[in-house]
Amino acid sequence: MRLVLDHARVHRQSWSLAADGIFSPGIHLVSGDVGSGKSTLALMMAGLYAPASGAVRREEITSTMLSFQFPEFHVTGLSVAEECASWNLSPETALAQAGIDVSPETPALSLSRGELKRLHLACALSRDYDLLLLDEPFSSLDCPGKEQVCRQISGRSKGITVIFTHEQSIFPAIDRIWEISDRRLVDCGKMPQALTQWQHAPPLVRRLVGAGRIPESITPEGLREAACRTRA
Repeated sequence: MRLVLDHARVHRQSWSLAADGIFSPGIHLVSGDVGSGKSTLALMMAGLYAPASGAVRREEITSTMLSFQFPEFHVTGLSVAEECASWNLSPETALAQAGIDVSPETPALSLSRGELKRLHLACALSRDYDLLLLDEPFSSLDCPGKEQVCRQISGRSKGITVIFTHEQSIFPAIDRIWEISDRRLVDCGKMPQALTQWQHAPPLVRRLVGAGRIPESITPEGLREAACRTRA
């Protein structure tokens, strides 16, 4: 199972994006500035946007889910219970996984965006998609919400998971890092050595790498462990 970007190119007036690479099973991080093309790349990888040239090949991938940045785009049920049922989940299970204390009869669109985001991600992460694409999964979430979602993402043991984000604080357990730089998708490599090539790395990661203490993981726990080694 793999997703192959074979000289895939996108052009929009004066803007362009070039993407080459192979995404294999594991958890991938695609970072980049706002407006760099992360969402366009996610749409292209999902098969919802055709490249102007080149190809996107989904080999042995039979199920794909693209989670959009704005959770209301996914809502199909009037109530929380109906929304959970659309994912074949009981509201009790989904609400417990999302960490939300509301009635199943609550109108889905009456939830705050953060609550709706947590509910949507709890539903999406409950399924074993071959290819799961998460566009800005941490937007609208507070720190505890981000940490909870990261634990859920880190628990995925099957398929290809790709996170597109400009997040700089809280991350799940990542296997490989990519970034969009100068209108091109760059493969920084596998963790942890990818951190030495990551131009969009958060300041703490850059300081740790500069001190020669490369974190084994960029999860909060991994960064704390590396920081403690630096002080020792």
